[in-house]
Amino acid sequence: MIRNNQPIGIFDSGVGGLTVWKELVKSLPNESVIYYADSANCPYGPKDKETIINLVTKVVDFLISKECKAIIVACNTATAAAIDFLRSKYDIPFIGMEPAVKPAAQNSKTKSIAVLATEGTFNGKLYTETSRKYAKDVVLNIKVGDKLVDIVEKGMVNAPSTESYLRTLINPLIDKNIDHLVLGCTHYPFLIGVLEKVLPINVKIIDPTLAIVKQTKRVLGQFDLLNLQKIEPFYNFYSSGEFTILENILRKITNKNYRVEQV
Repeated sequence: MIRNNQPIGIFDSGVGGLTVWKELVKSLPNESVIYYADSANCPYGPKDKETIINLVTKVVDFLISKECKAIIVACNTATAAAIDFLRSKYDIPFIGMEPAVKPAAQNSKTKSIAVLATEGTFNGKLYTETSRKYAKDVVLNIKVGDKLVDIVEKGMVNAPSTESYLRTLINPLIDKNIDHLVLGCTHYPFLIGVLEKVLPINVKIIDPTLAIVKQTKRVLGQFDLLNLQKIEPFYNFYSSGEFTILENILRKITNKNYRVEQV
């Protein structure tokens, strides 16, 4: 039987899901959280669906062994490839990532928007269905964020080469008169500061992180899994590979007590 004081699980191919973790612990301060970074197999973007399903099954089995009551798939590529499989295989709630095409399309004045994501996300059913449903009245420009996950994982966000590389990716989108840029990967919010230098002031960056946290809170409420006890939560982090960047980012984004371990 699942208990309300059991932890929430979050996983990503690497450190990208920390953008979700940061907002989650603000919004749900009573909840303990276990985070798994599958850094040994990062990035997921270029991998085929079967490979991703096999990888995330191992991660989910690990999180369930830690008694997680619900799991956030804090990776757009993993969501696209495996969310349906996970929901059919396991009997706990899963919350997946979804590119925020809807608000971008609804609020666009130029009727031209862009999505920056991985190849795996663009190939997923969820992205295709969302785009078909909500982007009928706008020009939807897509751009594969090749190398961006590696840039974040290697701690090179503020390197001069990163801004230069982003310009080569984004300038063709600017030429399309976009006024919204949707971030379709949890790693990409770490690049917002650099993106703001590259983009014209009228282009709004859409980060879906807060929407996912709101959805998590709704799902926990729906299944009566919210922890209403005011006890000290714990935050444990696991990585299948190198975790130096993970620790470096945690030092910058939180002053909470946490534990990091390689598995």
